[in-house]
Amino acid sequence: MRHILALNTPSLRVVEPFIAPAIVLAAAIIAALALPAQPLATTGLLPAVVLPIGVFLSLWFNRGRAFLALVSMFLAYAGYALAAHPDASTFAERAVLAGIAIFVPLNVTLILILPERGVLHFRSYRWLLLLAAESLLVAWIASAGISSLSGTAWQSVLDHWLLRPSPTPLLARVLFAAAIALAIGRVLENRAPVEIGLGSALLAFFAGCTWSDSPAGFSVFVTAAGTILLIAVLQESHRMAFRDELTGLPGRRTLEEQLLGLGPVFTVAMVDVDHFKKFNDTHGHDVGDQVLRMVGARLAQVSGGGRAYRYGGEEFSVLFPDKTIGEVLPQLEALRSAIENHALVPRSEERRQSKREDADRRANVRLGSTSIRKAGHTNTRRADQRAGIEARSLSVTVSIGVAQRNRRLHTPAMVLRAADEALYRAKHAGRNRISR
Repeated sequence: MRHILALNTPSLRVVEPFIAPAIVLAAAIIAALALPAQPLATTGLLPAVVLPIGVFLSLWFNRGRAFLALVSMFLAYAGYALAAHPDASTFAERAVLAGIAIFVPLNVTLILILPERGVLHFRSYRWLLLLAAESLLVAWIASAGISSLSGTAWQSVLDHWLLRPSPTPLLARVLFAAAIALAIGRVLENRAPVEIGLGSALLAFFAGCTWSDSPAGFSVFVTAAGTILLIAVLQESHRMAFRDELTGLPGRRTLEEQLLGLGPVFTVAMVDVDHFKKFNDTHGHDVGDQVLRMVGARLAQVSGGGRAYRYGGEEFSVLFPDKTIGEVLPQLEALRSAIENHALVPRSEERRQSKREDADRRANVRLGSTSIRKAGHTNTRRADQRAGIEARSLSVTVSIGVAQRNRRLHTPAMVLRAADEALYRAKHAGRNRISR
């Protein structure tokens, strides 16, 4: 029952990526409120362990943005730990707290703007130089007496209303707000684990900065930020291994895992795009990818408790737990019909049509109300263009083979093989049909 709920409840699939960050943040809030005013030596081991583990895992899985965010937070925590030393001056603490509250959200903002290029990208050294420069600048400002500009010369700068802590400087709060807003925008575009992790970790780090007068609270929230990013790296790596990037559907490995946990009754449908090689040979691989994305999007909308998977190449699977063939045939027929009736316009034609419509719209604006006859000709030409686009649209069909578990097909491998054999029968019978 658990796998059925996890796979077929749309609302649960929407909130699932946010569950782990929410739990970690809630636990951090409870811990920060419950802990008394403990010294940093009591709780400081937590971020000192979690953050390096996160750095190592992001390096291992080549997740460049998570790696840079974790390194930035680790350097910030190291600076905080040094500034919280009994021998450190009050000015050094203020300088370090202002520095980490400004540079961490600034770094995360840059990380969110730039695309994922991995840790081993040939320009990654620029990020390391930036982090090193930030660390040296904060250390130089905080270390009174090292140079004539250090200490007293920076006192008036830190007293500026933008940098005066209350408990975090106004400039830092503006940067945190901008970074969190950008993270929300990225999450709305793509609910990827690392995007959600960066926004949630930034929120946790901001909470730590507001608790900076409590070493225990600061270390708890920084630990939460590192834990969130660590989990995000693991989720992202799992998604890359188990989910198809082109269609967004779960992959073959996920299907095989789900088949192992099913009950005595289930049905599997194998779906294959008809004449797919002809699409690639005639229109190119870009149009072929567009066909696969369209078919995947239609299959993802399957009803009746089904779940679609990208099996490989132009082949897909639809799994119906606790369903017989008779119960799922209407849903499969609806899928076949929806794909057949979808007029797929290659993106090149869509872009050309959009440019023509923009040109016609500008022409209408220039014509104004005195040239109704010309505008009518423009509208007629636009209708002709649309008719031409529709004439050049592609018709995509699929063949479907379906099988269910029974006494003869008593293992998932047998059911898959039977569904695949039914698929070939559908193709030999003329394609664009369902066979069982």
